[in-house]
Amino acid sequence: MAYQIKSRIWIESDENVFLGEGRIQLLRAIAKEGSLSKAAKSLKMSYKKAWKLIDAMNTSAPEPLVITTSGGNGGGGSQITPYGHKMIATFEQINQNCWDFLDQELAKHQLC
Repeated sequence: MAYQIKSRIWIESDENVFLGEGRIQLLRAIAKEGSLSKAAKSLKMSYKKAWKLIDAMNTSAPEPLVITTSGGNGGGGSQITPYGHKMIATFEQINQNCWDFLDQELAKHQLC
């Protein structure tokens, strides 16, 4: 039987979640779709919840992760900022390092 350790991490700012897996998925979806509405729909998330998550991240960060433009004749949209892309990459690297560490620790111990 093979064992695996599962974990979820998140980064907090002043006791509020700044980044976590769900927020990273939302940022990735915005980057792909170019729209908060389309990103939320692709994740089966309400627009209101997606907006609240983006607002919380932008408020907690030293600079915005996402910039939105209102609709109109040309339509609106959402764009991940360079800082937002950096935070996605940073979170993914930290998360991978955590999983690698846990795999190494599990390999040191015999569970059976």
